[in-house]
Amino acid sequence: MKLKDELPVDHHLATVYRYGAGFCGLVLLTFAGLGFADALSPFDTAGDTIAGMSTNIALSVISTVVGLALIAGAVIGGNFASTLNMTVGALFVLSGLAHLFVLDRPANILDFGMTNVIFSFVMGLVIATFGMYGRVSSKLSHDNPYWRHRHPERAAREREAATALPGTGRGMHPLPVAKPGDGTGARRVPE
Repeated sequence: MKLKDELPVDHHLATVYRYGAGFCGLVLLTFAGLGFADALSPFDTAGDTIAGMSTNIALSVISTVVGLALIAGAVIGGNFASTLNMTVGALFVLSGLAHLFVLDRPANILDFGMTNVIFSFVMGLVIATFGMYGRVSSKLSHDNPYWRHRHPERAAREREAATALPGTGRGMHPLPVAKPGDGTGARRVPE
């Protein structure tokens, strides 16, 4: 059994994954482009700042690769984009943690400053949130494709109950349906 076989396909949440990956990819490509325009040496640790963050060519190359990967995820879409967003988001957070320990040390070859670390944390959480949207929660709605996939028996019962509504020709609904203002206290079923 593979993870991709366990995920629902062609669902409305794929749009969120696509736009999230595309947006974050464009932000990274913009940062990388500005870094290339500054034309620092590859591992220079005394370069200028761009958008309040220090940069060098190596960081611009990494930002370009990750930005292009996110753009590719946006083009492919679906569960691939979701998984890619979660993975890249986690890597950004781990990068922020790792660079927090090498600030002002010779091992800081990407010239990270504190603003870079904060950006790495924030961007990682944003990317991961786009990837986890509607997928990771203890209280997913019952029309969510991930909930339906995780609870197939209950989803089938709910589908059968929905097809048994009055007017569909399949039978009576098991619960009384309230009419506006009838005062019976019966449960109202959305149409």
